[in-house]
Amino acid sequence: MSLWGEFCPKCDHSYLWLNYIYINAFSPLIKLRSTKRIGPHNINILYFIFGSLLGDSYAEKHGNGTRICFQQEGSHSAYLLWMHTYVSHLGYCNESLPKFTTRLGFQGKLRTILRFKTFTYSSFNWIRECFYTNESILNNKILPSCIKDYLSPLALAVWIMDDGSKVSSGLKLATNHFSEQEVFTLINILYTKYNIKSSIQLGKNSALDINKQYIIYVSKYSMSDLSYIVKPHIHPSMKYKLNGFL
Repeated sequence: MSLWGEFCPKCDHSYLWLNYIYINAFSPLIKLRSTKRIGPHNINILYFIFGSLLGDSYAEKHGNGTRICFQQEGSHSAYLLWMHTYVSHLGYCNESLPKFTTRLGFQGKLRTILRFKTFTYSSFNWIRECFYTNESILNNKILPSCIKDYLSPLALAVWIMDDGSKVSSGLKLATNHFSEQEVFTLINILYTKYNIKSSIQLGKNSALDINKQYIIYVSKYSMSDLSYIVKPHIHPSMKYKLNGFL
């Protein structure tokens, strides 16, 4: 058994995580209050959550705890179902398969969405507090000060699968919700931690917009190294995002 802890500046206390052996006290057959679901947490679920919160997922306050909400367009259903399998096998969500829902999108276009949520944990509250200053605006995220500790190869792969897209000979990461300084921080982490060279670019239409948005562009010269790092964690349906380098 491998246990370790880390101080969380947001919560002013430590959490213990379990690496190889996960004590599944969260069986769907056992009704537990969120305040009783306190861990220990598998470190990979934390990497998985942080990577997806950099992308399309969001942390939602629910009662006295927090649940993580994962969602994808219907065209990416294979990836979302893989995410569900990963999370449910670790005991963090119901095993029932997610169902398709529809909603009206931009200009009245009908969108097909597939989503699922984790169980609610009071020991996930610190994650929500790391990513949001205004909990009523779930798409207005901030970059956690501890992000470097959680941007593992698994987290990086999930982030790419959520918000990456191939462009030219490289990769674009949509970081529209983050400030220019936060995007520079992510670029610096990619370089110092993985030797991945990237640059900041203005998002679409930002040149004419007061509220500028920024994206990360990974150079084609770093795509081979990046692909090697995330290869073990990329779902087959998302390999195309690595622009032929996988």
